[in-house]
Amino acid sequence: MENRPLIERLARHLAADEPEAWPKRVEDAASILAILKEPDAAMREAGDMAAWGAMIDAALRERWSLAQPAAADDAPGGTDEEGDMRLTPDSVGHDRADWIHLHNKQEKPS
Repeated sequence: MENRPLIERLARHLAADEPEAWPKRVEDAASILAILKEPDAAMREAGDMAAWGAMIDAALRERWSLAQPAAADDAPGGTDEEGDMRLTPDSVGHDRADWIHLHNKQEKPS
């Protein structure tokens, strides 16, 4: 298992009750990784946020190299980080990973 991409290991863990169905859980694993991309206060204090973000981005990009489940009419994809908008691999641009929120500026508090 340790040689498998992180996103696959997460998907397999999420599909523990139905091991052969792990490809169907890849999008769930991607959602978890997207949430983890924003470190909490303890994580920010403990390490390098830029390195963490780059590592999560790399893990998220791995989803496109994994086998996708056969879908009837749905294109493979997922949703935005909040789960509100359906995203297909090509819905944002030519880079299938560019839906990830990559920003260098800190958002201003409201």
